[in-house]
Amino acid sequence: MSSAARSPRPACSATSTRRPEPPSRCRSRPTPRPSPCSASEARHLIRQRGVIEGAANELLGEHADFRRLQQIPGIGPINALAILAEAGDLRRFGHHRQFLKFCGLDLATHQSGQFRGRTKLSKHGNARLRRTLWMAAQVAIRQRENGFRAKFERYVARDRQDPDLRRKAFTAITAKMARVVHALIKAGADYRPFVERPVPGGGTPLYRSRRGAPATP
Repeated sequence: MSSAARSPRPACSATSTRRPEPPSRCRSRPTPRPSPCSASEARHLIRQRGVIEGAANELLGEHADFRRLQQIPGIGPINALAILAEAGDLRRFGHHRQFLKFCGLDLATHQSGQFRGRTKLSKHGNARLRRTLWMAAQVAIRQRENGFRAKFERYVARDRQDPDLRRKAFTAITAKMARVVHALIKAGADYRPFVERPVPGGGTPLYRSRRGAPATP
């Protein structure tokens, strides 16, 4: 075959001859951060919160459990309303472990044959109730002198910058919030704030109420 009959080869472009970079050299794109809330949006959210709190106080202002729940640090009208709406009458739970399981705050371990996985939260319960208790715990640890903050500070004292340790501390405080909520409603008693102090000889902390009465567990 003559050279004239041969079809010309296509010219190689710069993009076709460039070799792809190996995965180790590929740069990952940074995760975009959510835009901060504007001042007008913040004012709108605050107004919405005020409307919901007003409606909750109007509907349940005379409800004994609604008023009692708001004595716990971190729980306001909206959180108290959410707890009662999602859990109903907490007295139907004979033990706080039953309430923790209902919230999905109980511990579970995946096991198959000889394999035994890590123990972690089951998260099989009511997600809205679990989130409400989590948010209440977040507020409580930012307040001054209460058992929730004292326990959180002891938990993270080893390394305050460790994210895994802080996550476990938040989970422990959320479970404590659920236990206190259940104990308060089941006993029908008012919440007694307390601060935990170490025993002089070390070991188990003392639970002292500010008024000298037995503290809420």
